Amino acid sequence: MGDSTTIHPQALGTPAWEQRWHPLRQEWVIVAAHRQSRPWSGETVNAATMAPPPYVPSCYLCPGNQRVGGATNPTYEGVYVFDNDHPCVGPRAPKHPVAPSPFFAAQAADGLARVVCYTPRHDLSLAELPVPEVAALLTVLQQQQVELGSQPDVNCVLAFENKGEVVGVSNPHPHGQIYATNFVFKTIETELGAGKQHLRDTGRVLFADLIRAEKDDARRVLFENDSAIAFVPYFARYAYEVYVAPKNSYASIAGLSAGEINDLAAALRAVLVQYDNLWRMPFPYVQVLHQAPTDGANHAGFHFHIELHPPLRQPNLLKHLAGPEIGGGNFLADTCPEDKAAELRSQPDVHYRHMAEGGSK
Repeated sequence: MGDSTTIHPQALGTPAWEQRWHPLRQEWVIVAAHRQSRPWSGETVNAATMAPPPYVPSCYLCPGNQRVGGATNPTYEGVYVFDNDHPCVGPRAPKHPVAPSPFFAAQAADGLARVVCYTPRHDLSLAELPVPEVAALLTVLQQQQVELGSQPDVNCVLAFENKGEVVGVSNPHPHGQIYATNFVFKTIETELGAGKQHLRDTGRVLFADLIRAEKDDARRVLFENDSAIAFVPYFARYAYEVYVAPKNSYASIAGLSAGEINDLAAALRAVLVQYDNLWRMPFPYVQVLHQAPTDGANHAGFHFHIELHPPLRQPNLLKHLAGPEIGGGNFLADTCPEDKAAELRSQPDVHYRHMAEGGSK
């Protein structure tokens, strides 16, 4: 009966049931790696689609094309930033919204929303751009952080990328977004509080201690160079969740030197290549730059970093938020971070679409 024998995950050194403390979010993550092989009868995620051409006439993000708001894009050749034609926050938001009764509370939610096109090429993802172009993008995000964060009504700058149809992206042209808001997003607030408490208790930066712990363990480290590191965190909530960070502590990307930007670009690109090579398909994810508020306060305990949250556990298997997450408030991880880090580390450092081109990076 050997073919039907189920090996308990603990026999392989994989934790089956345990909780891991997430120090940045101040919550427990339940690790139940044995659930990875449970049956699935949902729809297959069709992510391995044929690559589009470099320019698409109907794409409202391609150079020279008309956007949905009526403006025409310039024939840009590098990174292109513009104000979102359909922003979720804007300067015309009501300044003093009124709640229907004293029991409820309402505040203004205004700010600026921008779109960042990474490249004029419609057919390339961030993983396929050379390191200097990734560094150029990070430099633009530096500039946006300084410009937007200096505005008196902006207290938070959130730069992010939603990649892939499974996370709701309708246009595959490589791009991200920036929300500059009068309020601070909840996750940033939580990280800020955790960092301040850790600094008071230990005199050290929380995320710097996390980097030291990950380096000491080494099993989850995916990439490291002189000033940057990438790793699957010990408390990862998603199967292939990755943090990419400078080793030195900065409140935001604005503090990085040109050399640190280049190292961070190399680390980020290395992880994205690992993602795509894992299943030889464009790997979907939500990528967010975690930066301290721009409210003028001292945020010495904060450490800028990039978080990548991929929704897939297998090529045709999504991580759905259900009872434990939505109802119970605790994230249930269906995989073991050490196992997923090993899978990513085993991938070649040349993107699979470029391997036939002589192994050029």
